[in-house]
Amino acid sequence: MSEMQSLHTEVYLDHAATTAIDSRVAQLVMAIMTEEFGNAGSRTHSYGLAALRHVNAARERVASAIGAEPDELTFTSGATESDNIALLGLADHGASSGRRHIVSTAIEHKAVLEPLALLEARGFEVTRIAPSGSGHVRAEDVLAAVRPDTLAVSVMHANNETGAIQPIEAVAAGLAADGPYFHVDAAQTFGRSTAALRNRRVDLVSLSAHKIFGPKGVGALVARRRGVRRPPLAPLMVGGGQERGLRPGTQPVPLIAGFGLAAELAIKEERARGAACLAMREQAIAALTRLDPIIHGDWNLGVLPNILSFAVPGIDSEAVMVALKGLAAISNGSACTSSRYEPSHVLVAMGLTADEIAGTVRISWSHDTGPVAWPEIAERLDDLRI
Repeated sequence: MSEMQSLHTEVYLDHAATTAIDSRVAQLVMAIMTEEFGNAGSRTHSYGLAALRHVNAARERVASAIGAEPDELTFTSGATESDNIALLGLADHGASSGRRHIVSTAIEHKAVLEPLALLEARGFEVTRIAPSGSGHVRAEDVLAAVRPDTLAVSVMHANNETGAIQPIEAVAAGLAADGPYFHVDAAQTFGRSTAALRNRRVDLVSLSAHKIFGPKGVGALVARRRGVRRPPLAPLMVGGGQERGLRPGTQPVPLIAGFGLAAELAIKEERARGAACLAMREQAIAALTRLDPIIHGDWNLGVLPNILSFAVPGIDSEAVMVALKGLAAISNGSACTSSRYEPSHVLVAMGLTADEIAGTVRISWSHDTGPVAWPEIAERLDDLRI
């Protein structure tokens, strides 16, 4: 546990929002910040060349982790920016080719839904596939919505609120080789459930470092070639040639290097981390069973082992968070939309009742969370029912 973590009394159970930086990664980031602080674009001296080596090494590490070529990887500020480049960056090609239709789902992150709304305002048509009551979309429904004028299909790999894993492999298998570009928001699964993301039919993949114990403020967009052709992405910003002009601006070398190491460690330790998270999930469910919770996500269809989304009948989520204050830091929704409180669009799309939506909380942990007082958590929630 870090010195900063020790200042908090609660156990941190909001890893779906962000993770603490791995000490090994932090050491590398700080060393580059303070000792090798050159600009990777300054190639006339040793400081710049050292910075460029760090960027190139990180590009190799992240690309290797996801089964891509290094030159298919563009570093960004995170998955939100990657989602925007992937979708808005295709707009010019869609307009010029007459392909103005996009297929997505109703449970996507706002970083996908809001760019899609912008495209609709520009004359594109978007079909949003509804999930089942468990939060899973059917690959058959996604594929049935594809049309000759479909430009792109965008389906998240796992939902950030429920942990429900979506059938991206089945979608990829059902798309024609020369069909719509397939984009996947993999912020929650890269480094946790990576195998499906290595499918070459997944053209565009959005990644974020801070979900895998890397630094905040850096991510990547994987844009795989089809033969020799890259996806026809146009930059959203201009002003430099960095990242092949797709994402101009001075590269944050320490963050990029930290992302590279975090990705490498996540892949090396993926199986062990997953087993630890699954054991934690079993402990949580065993303790909460006495409350007869409504658990979102069908385990048989796939749910991340580090996320548990549930509601206890008769208990409001705000009351839960107050009751657990000082014991556990949890969430009642996505941290990315916490600036305003409104019913979760994910839970609404699942068709849950108003009481179930109001009562839903999300608990998320990691392989290094440490002991959690699950029986005490269950007892405090039980007391709310009296």
